[in-house]
Amino acid sequence: MLSPERLALPDYEYLAQRHVLTYMEDAVCQLLENREDISQYGIARFFTEYFNSVCQGTHILFREFSFIQATPHNRASFLRAFWRCFRTVGKNGDLLTMKEYHCLLQLLCPDFPLELTQKAARIVLMDDAMDCLMSFSDFLFAFQIQFYYSEFLDSVAAIYQDLLSGKNPNTVIVPTSSSGQHRQRQVLGEASMEGVEASLFYQCLENLCDRHKYSCPPPALVKEVLSNVQRLTFYGFLVALSKHHGINQALGALPDKGDLMHDPAMDEELERLLVQVPGLINSVTASPEASCLPSRTPPRVGSPWRPLHHSRKVDAESDGSTEETDESET
Repeated sequence: MLSPERLALPDYEYLAQRHVLTYMEDAVCQLLENREDISQYGIARFFTEYFNSVCQGTHILFREFSFIQATPHNRASFLRAFWRCFRTVGKNGDLLTMKEYHCLLQLLCPDFPLELTQKAARIVLMDDAMDCLMSFSDFLFAFQIQFYYSEFLDSVAAIYQDLLSGKNPNTVIVPTSSSGQHRQRQVLGEASMEGVEASLFYQCLENLCDRHKYSCPPPALVKEVLSNVQRLTFYGFLVALSKHHGINQALGALPDKGDLMHDPAMDEELERLLVQVPGLINSVTASPEASCLPSRTPPRVGSPWRPLHHSRKVDAESDGSTEETDESET
């Protein structure tokens, strides 16, 4: 049965909304690049397996960053893959640095840009040094907001900067991808200031959501975030977004914070696979998915991977707040 959304849209609008052309072009490119191998089992089977992987969200694994960020579905799939592969970091209570989280991201996407990881870490660390340790839940939810809504947040940073300087909000220019790269760095110095008036800030963001061609949080939830305060800073706004239960649900990539360390389907699948490998079960002691993480022993040859050498732990019952991260440094 067709969904109400599908029935309400013309065919061309529905296909555009679901970015079907993007996936068709990618499938054809892969077909041409691997035509010799694909010819052995048929083009029809290739397209079936390709679109099954798109539906399952596994199509983004080990792909280039330009493809991973190409569609909202790709971004959500990457967030889900990152959580499922490395949630053992949170289950074990490990605290990692920004560079170490970036190494984990590069295991799934070799050319993942460092700047995005730095921006996500800044939401958690605020004024702290960028080499401070962060819990997995802190980083994951901050990264979700920064990665999924990247272009929107660049525009928000430009609006915030203009409001601070007293410019007319109605003449705010939405930044291009190149100009937006440095906007969030420019507003770092306002962390100790009072920020901007929340009601005026929301008016600007409401207009932005109406005309923004990229993904943005639901305006009603943005209004809910801003209605609780009279004034706020830029990073105060990002922290509120990252911790908002409704925004996480609307995005739909990650489970609720209380269920972050639980993934029965993945555990069952890993256990099934481990049983098929003789002698491997005995080597996995703490968790079945522990094999997803690289060894903490430095490799003998040069490698961009930095060993996860920190042994500091957090309480398993921690709520993963920024305060917890700060306390780990005291």
